[in-house]
Amino acid sequence: MALTRTEQRNDKAVGLDEKSPAEVLGLLLDAQIAAAEAVRPALPSIARAAHLAARTLADGGRLVYAAAGSSGLMALADALEIPGTYGIAADRIVLLLAGGLASLERLAGGYEDDVEQASRDIAGANIGPKDCLIAISASGTTPYALGAMGQARQRGARIIGIANNSNVPLLDAADVAIVLETPAEIVAGSTRMGAGTAQKLALNLMSTLMAVELGHVHDGYMVNLIADNIKLRDRAARIVAAISGCDLDAARRHLDSSGGSVKAAVLLAAGAENGNAALGILESNQQRLRPALSELKGSMALVNGTAEGATGD
Repeated sequence: MALTRTEQRNDKAVGLDEKSPAEVLGLLLDAQIAAAEAVRPALPSIARAAHLAARTLADGGRLVYAAAGSSGLMALADALEIPGTYGIAADRIVLLLAGGLASLERLAGGYEDDVEQASRDIAGANIGPKDCLIAISASGTTPYALGAMGQARQRGARIIGIANNSNVPLLDAADVAIVLETPAEIVAGSTRMGAGTAQKLALNLMSTLMAVELGHVHDGYMVNLIADNIKLRDRAARIVAAISGCDLDAARRHLDSSGGSVKAAVLLAAGAENGNAALGILESNQQRLRPALSELKGSMALVNGTAEGATGD
């Protein structure tokens, strides 16, 4: 049976152990760059996946990551970072790892072959029709990931599949298939390298575009962040000041008045009557700041116009 791309050895690795450290590192870096470039052809699929993920969250569903080994680490990073960066409730993000938390201490082993665990994990998380499963596997044949997909499909969930080989079961079973055809690894089968780099990039792109679609990014600022430490509280104030044009002291006051909501604080700085009014404008605009600002400015212009008209009489 022919080796899949993720199991092949890169031809440039011949004599690797005889090369100088600088030569070895150069080959490894070039392979990482090539892996990153392999993401570009997948951009249309990543865009479709981001839209599906955004619609899932907007409709009250959850994003569910399912993966094993190194792919599980890529899933872990994305799943843990989304809530703090984009203010998405932690209970809307579910992470299923082959072997559970024990796998974080020892990635190797039979965890990835445990289809029964995948079934238990899907049932335990009560995955349903409103949810979206993101299954990640470099080979595209990992039994745990495929088992999770099968069980999620039976329960009506939508499926995003990410793999580094084309024409594999994981992609065939997905509603949106993202194939990242990375070159053969310099160390054959070491998919934590090129394949993992491409997976990390694809997940970063997908979750960021998802946040943009949900209205959580405005002019490159993370306007839905959870400011739960000193650094992030300072960042939140700087974001409010940058968008609204107010000074930092005013930005901090507006954040206090808005209960820490960056979007509402921006609206307060732009003239919203109070925190509740700002939150109401956001709600009527599906939490999108730009149309909320337009609505506020339009309302203020109308009020000012009416006042001027009354004065003219």
